[in-house]
Amino acid sequence: MPAAVCVFILTLSTLIGVVSGVLSSPTNVQVTSRNLNLILSWDPPADAPSGLIYTTELKSSIGFQKPGCVNITTFQCELSNFGISWYGTYIGRVRALLGEEASAWVESKNITLDKETLISPPSVSLLSVGQTLEVGIKDPEFNISSLRNVYSKVSYNITYWKEGQEEQARTHMNIKQDRVVLDNLDPLTKYCVQVQIITFGNKNPSEPSVVLCERTRDTDNSPVVAAVIACVVIAVAVAVTALVVVKWKSISHFLWPKNSLPRDFEKFLLATPESSVVLITQPKEEIAPVSVVTVEEGSPEGTKESSYSKQLNGTIGDSCLL
Repeated sequence: MPAAVCVFILTLSTLIGVVSGVLSSPTNVQVTSRNLNLILSWDPPADAPSGLIYTTELKSSIGFQKPGCVNITTFQCELSNFGISWYGTYIGRVRALLGEEASAWVESKNITLDKETLISPPSVSLLSVGQTLEVGIKDPEFNISSLRNVYSKVSYNITYWKEGQEEQARTHMNIKQDRVVLDNLDPLTKYCVQVQIITFGNKNPSEPSVVLCERTRDTDNSPVVAAVIACVVIAVAVAVTALVVVKWKSISHFLWPKNSLPRDFEKFLLATPESSVVLITQPKEEIAPVSVVTVEEGSPEGTKESSYSKQLNGTIGDSCLL
């Protein structure tokens, strides 16, 4: 076949493909999981025309297939909203749409949720208790269940070190409790702690927690002492309250007595006081004046009695009448 004919046929095929409007498919299609969610993501096709939309589907290893996000413009879809099991194995697929045209489906690799999901770091708290550190651990929240419902065996790796000496870190492995006391620590020293979750069934440990640092104290002041003191104070308060309630009648009679004063004492208080002040304020009796008469020489003796004796007799007489 002449070369010119070959070139003509290839050019014609290309033109037919362009006119037919076959869309390019999305690229880099993958499913990922974090805390048991299921996310299908992709990149748009090269030279994607404007107005392109996408439709997704969810496929299971046991054969069922169901639609996922339909006619969306974003480049990801959360397939965990469409009914999945945390023990299932899934495949996501997506295609591009433009009007009545559609690209070919592109599938992701499969993923088994409980074995491959990424686990977020635990939440960690530190409490300094004397020369020890108390580590509190809280599991991350899962999307469709809980960590301990999915995994029958969960443990923690707790790594700690003196601040600035991470190369000398020590690790307590396979800790089952969510509250652990780190002892044998130096007093007045800052220690840093980091925790990871280990699960039986997931091939990956969780992401490590944020590094927290706390300083130990000088003496071993256990919170038990504070708790005992608080209990004693509460017990004393309860006992005093109960005693007041039981003895309230006697206490109220003592504070507010209802007995009246003796009647003789009341009469004494109500009687008119005969005090010196009252006597002073009472009106005084008038005393008749006494006249003294002198007898001049040459007067008859009979007149000596004259007015003096009369005045005196009158005064005596008035006194007797009183």
